[in-house]
Amino acid sequence: MAYKEIRKNVYFVGAIDWDRALFDELIPLPDGTSYNSYLVIGKEKTALIDTVEPGKGDTLVENLLKLSVDKIDYIISNHAEQDHSGTIPRILDLYPDAKVVTNPKCKGFLKDLLLIPEEKFIEVKDGDELPLGEKTLKFVYTPWVHWPETMSTYLVEDKIMFTCDFFGSHLATSHYLDPDYNKVIEDAKRYYAEIMMPFRAIIKKNVAKIEKYEIEIIAPSHGPVYTEPDIIINAYKDWISDDVKNEVIIAYISMHGSVDKMVHHLVAALIEKGVHVKLFNLITMDLGVFAMSLVNAATIIMGTPEVLAGLHPAAVYATFLVNALRPKVKFAGLVGSYGWSGRTLLNQFKALAPNLKVDIFEPVLSRGYPVETDFRAIDKLAEEIFKKHSEIGII
Repeated sequence: MAYKEIRKNVYFVGAIDWDRALFDELIPLPDGTSYNSYLVIGKEKTALIDTVEPGKGDTLVENLLKLSVDKIDYIISNHAEQDHSGTIPRILDLYPDAKVVTNPKCKGFLKDLLLIPEEKFIEVKDGDELPLGEKTLKFVYTPWVHWPETMSTYLVEDKIMFTCDFFGSHLATSHYLDPDYNKVIEDAKRYYAEIMMPFRAIIKKNVAKIEKYEIEIIAPSHGPVYTEPDIIINAYKDWISDDVKNEVIIAYISMHGSVDKMVHHLVAALIEKGVHVKLFNLITMDLGVFAMSLVNAATIIMGTPEVLAGLHPAAVYATFLVNALRPKVKFAGLVGSYGWSGRTLLNQFKALAPNLKVDIFEPVLSRGYPVETDFRAIDKLAEEIFKKHSEIGII
């Protein structure tokens, strides 16, 4: 993609990756992604804010050449992860007088990950300013979005906040400055759910910190820029709040039909009571959509058969993932089928999810194929879920 001017002498010079299907060898990318790098040209100095994934380095270099950039004084590194920092060594080769400007913790990561020598760095503290000549960069520490060293960079005169991963979205689009905000927020929610949600408490503080600035544009390092910053800020406020919705997430796997029968009975019973349900088959589900569903849900139910005296491995993985994501769910439960004892299923479920601060419902475990008493137990579980949702005022 060619460069694009955002404000006078402020340019997007990054790369759009239309074809990337998987991020970190884990996260599906149904809409591709982008690696956003920004060039800020002052009267005296020029700064490049973040770079791109090394495999897209040619695009960044081509954009700089198209703009006839003959010098870069500063490379601002907001975040050391290689999709943003990976092309720094190449830019240093092209512009050998450039210095890498970042915070001490990020500097340490960059030295370890990219072997950038000590003498190439300028360290900045929270609140420090860097004058470029009629343009001033101010550095704002925003740790744990989603690494411990992350920061944002504020362009004072143009009121642009460059937030790197913070407020980002995995979305490849040519509508870089005039996006479909409904689509952007959908992809930003997926992005938040997959990597930001575990740090919800500290993100609350970072959102409050960002809001102290007068911002006209938020320019993240994935996805389009926000020329209406309140749209993404208000979305984040909803996601990071303690409020949950009248939603039950049911993730299940069934080997011989028993769990399938039980889960679908539970779905029907909940729907009859006015409880919203999202059902995920652990074999076919989109990991990102599953993570998104957890952002505001009140309850999660895991459905699993017993395999070798424990949870099915797919249920083990899903429970481990939920524990890692630390959603704000209030309640959890287990529905399953066993052939031996079934006694270990609930204990294993609890052991795999110590981060979930939830009330756990009495499990419903059938010995083999479910019978009438099992279905009555499921009806009781549906009633308990309904009562709990009513007690916290979401029904």
